[in-house]
Amino acid sequence: MAFKVSDFDYLVNLLLVAYLNKMSTVSGKATLEPQKSHNAIDSDGRKWNSDGNFLSPSDNSTISEALSRDPSLPSTVPYMNARIFTSNSSYKFIVPPRTRIWLRLHFYPSRYNDLDPSKAYFSVIGNGFTLLNNFSVFITAKALTQAYIAREFSLPPVETGDLDVAIVPSEGSHAFINGIEVIPMPDDLFRHPAALVGYSDHPVDLHSSSLQTMFRINVGGQFIAPNNDSGGLTRTWFDDSPYLLGAAFGVTSDAGKNIRIRYSKDVTEDIAPLNVYSTARTMGPDPNVNWNYNLTWVFRVDPGFIYVVRLHFCEFDFNKVNQRVFDIFVNNQTVQSGADIIAWVGSQGLPIYKDYAIHVEDQSRASGSEIWVALHPNASTNPEHYDAILNGLEVFKVNDTNATLAGLNPEPSAMLVNAEEHEKELSPSRSSLGRLLCRVAGGIFCCVTVAAIFVFIRRKTNYWLVINGDSHTLTIGGHCRRFALWEIKQGTNNFDESKVIGIGGFGKVYKGTIDFGTTKVAIKRSNPNSHQGVKEFHTEIQMLSKLRHQHLVSLIGFCEENGEMILVYDYMANGTLREHLYNTDKTPLPWKKRLEIAIGAAKGLHYLHTGAAKPPLKRNLCREQVCLVDWALHCLRKGNVHEIIDPCLMGKVNPWCLEIFAEAAQKCVSDRGSDRPSMGDVLRNLEFCLQLEEYTDIQL
Repeated sequence: MAFKVSDFDYLVNLLLVAYLNKMSTVSGKATLEPQKSHNAIDSDGRKWNSDGNFLSPSDNSTISEALSRDPSLPSTVPYMNARIFTSNSSYKFIVPPRTRIWLRLHFYPSRYNDLDPSKAYFSVIGNGFTLLNNFSVFITAKALTQAYIAREFSLPPVETGDLDVAIVPSEGSHAFINGIEVIPMPDDLFRHPAALVGYSDHPVDLHSSSLQTMFRINVGGQFIAPNNDSGGLTRTWFDDSPYLLGAAFGVTSDAGKNIRIRYSKDVTEDIAPLNVYSTARTMGPDPNVNWNYNLTWVFRVDPGFIYVVRLHFCEFDFNKVNQRVFDIFVNNQTVQSGADIIAWVGSQGLPIYKDYAIHVEDQSRASGSEIWVALHPNASTNPEHYDAILNGLEVFKVNDTNATLAGLNPEPSAMLVNAEEHEKELSPSRSSLGRLLCRVAGGIFCCVTVAAIFVFIRRKTNYWLVINGDSHTLTIGGHCRRFALWEIKQGTNNFDESKVIGIGGFGKVYKGTIDFGTTKVAIKRSNPNSHQGVKEFHTEIQMLSKLRHQHLVSLIGFCEENGEMILVYDYMANGTLREHLYNTDKTPLPWKKRLEIAIGAAKGLHYLHTGAAKPPLKRNLCREQVCLVDWALHCLRKGNVHEIIDPCLMGKVNPWCLEIFAEAAQKCVSDRGSDRPSMGDVLRNLEFCLQLEEYTDIQL
């Protein structure tokens, strides 16, 4: 007999939904006492409630706290506590009937209840859709080089207003989850079907499909945290730069104060925040450069599924039809010819989005599968500017005919696998030699071997410094190793003066080794007469250990013993930039390499100023007077740019490139802080310089 909700039942259900929507974010951190809950606040100020009241009555799961915290975790809530399942269980939520639901799952693959996270394989099923199948958080996080994993799904509406989420451990394994979010979705997010590329008569019905969010990026803009998303939808928008193909990455721009970006009846705040539409990535101002390349983004996806690519546009540079017209390609297929945003919306500052569906063929695991999104100027309409623009991009996976969204666990890169194999070869506890010594040498040699293993493990253990008031407590975890003083002395030959590679007010820097001489490092030893105290030393470790960027020297660890305060950094084998420029027998660096070095430095500084909550230096400090800078400014004011060029580069530098480079450098050393550009602006100028150098042949 079919069940029909009466008007009264429906009203009661809505009232329950209105109440539960306030507590629709749940966490694995819970108390198991009946009718009691535990609330916690994450770093974004969001409240997470106990999940205990939503579990099935037959549930026999347990709750455990992670043994260590990775420094890259955005918050202890919800990641430091997990619910552990050793048998099938399920959650049940009352949600608005006939409404799409966002289901976000959060995982942190740490050790819980002494269970090995690498042995956890499980499936997650939501209202009959298989969302994850034989899923390994450990393998996924390792392959993506991430400390934690978040998965977002959009489930189609159901008449009953129920959401059932089943957790199913694989045979002989266990499952765990750290956080769950259940969020009713606005009706306008997936109300229109998407045209399937190559099959225009077969549109993809998004309203009745289950979707997984694969990528959500703010093109040309910065990271947007969940608490800054529009409509209270707590989406996360990432920077697009990691997905750009090659060095042809165009330039970024923003709408500025004179252009007002505004929503319309077709694009509301539910679609994307205004921050997405007020920034963009374009190809650049040079039509000759633009005509010779595509602005391209590449995304790695699971094969064998249909994907919807949602592109967000907003024109804020031009206000007339046929000023900027371009073509859009997805996986080398033309999905839009002659895209003209002003022609679409009729006005500057009005956003619009376009959905394109494409089937990604099932390929071998070795080659993987990718989605390429490319833009190129359209010449057929003879536009005023040969350029293209994109403001935001989202990629959604559509469930297949078996009602599944689950893909295979990713494979770690060959480089990562090789590095791990190398670590195994170095480990005495696993080497054949160590095993042979144990078998042959007898009891005393076994003791020596065990001691050697203990020392090695101690040296390889990671430590994270936690400052608790003035007590300076040390706890294990994180990316920062703690070295014993004897290890430092062994690696520097007892601080041999011949190993000194730098001297400053803080003390000396030594070239040294760790891990039985296999890894070269730079060791900074604080001078006892310096003004740095223990508290400042701890603060420096706490800050530097959180910084991870390919253009910044990484802090490996520290030593605090017998009054010594020592920091251990990656060793830069190529030396300093100065050694490659002045009084050297090394081959002079070509202009392109110097540009790449400048871009790398700018990326590192940009990360410090933005990606790492660290502002530029205080504007009221007196800058050091450097003769080279004064001379360069003098030459620029006189218009003699060629006088500051390295003689070995004469005739090898694009003059347009040099002009933009010099202008950016001049602004960077302005006396007034308000006249200096942000590191983001510097980075954009340097990237454009590199494009000019690569795509034009005119040289100075």
